Amino acid sequence: MPERSKIVSSMMALVAAVALGLGLAPAGAIASSADVAATHAYIQANYALARAAEAEAGGTQASVVLLKQRFGRECPNVGAGSPQNEESQKLSYEAAGALWSAGYGANAGPIRAFARKVKPLRWSNPKLTRIAQSYARSLLELATLALPDLCGDVRAWTASGFKTVPAATTSLDRRAEGIETKTIPPRLLAPYEQPADRGILARTTRLETKLLQTETVVGFSDWDLVLGTLGLNQ
Repeated sequence: MPERSKIVSSMMALVAAVALGLGLAPAGAIASSADVAATHAYIQANYALARAAEAEAGGTQASVVLLKQRFGRECPNVGAGSPQNEESQKLSYEAAGALWSAGYGANAGPIRAFARKVKPLRWSNPKLTRIAQSYARSLLELATLALPDLCGDVRAWTASGFKTVPAATTSLDRRAEGIETKTIPPRLLAPYEQPADRGILARTTRLETKLLQTETVVGFSDWDLVLGTLGLNQ
């Protein structure tokens, strides 16, 4: 259905904090020393982030499990009988936001370290600079996404006869929809790589792909479980 497709597309874009992009290297690009240095620093920082995410995968999932258990204790079936419409989609998206808050928040330390390393980096090709800075900002947005009062918001919506979505829900949805996590595509980095960088970038890509596959499958399962716990439609 259109509503589910929109949420699924958004989740795929956000839950993969290290989602890979596709791009083309600029024709005739010349690698200046500054470009080479920025690329080396970025590749090193992104590798450190991917390794940290892999190392913390168990702790990240534990944070999500605790959140799911909390919902089960505090507001089981609070949205029972709710319709499947545009308003229910907003609450479903808020549920996804709650999971992102728990998951990315568990990796806030490595994400902040990555952002600090990326902030001063600049390339002669402004596209790389924009992507790198946007990527770091987006990860920070996710790492600092406040855990919403999902139980309270669903209760308020239920009390209104499923007619009025709380303002907090709408605000969170707008913030989350504006976050786009996209790292610099390897093809854009290629003209500025040092020989040693290629192996690190390849390892990073493998880690990112593995994390993406795992997080996508587990993330959708967690989301479905939370919606079922709350009695919400997808």
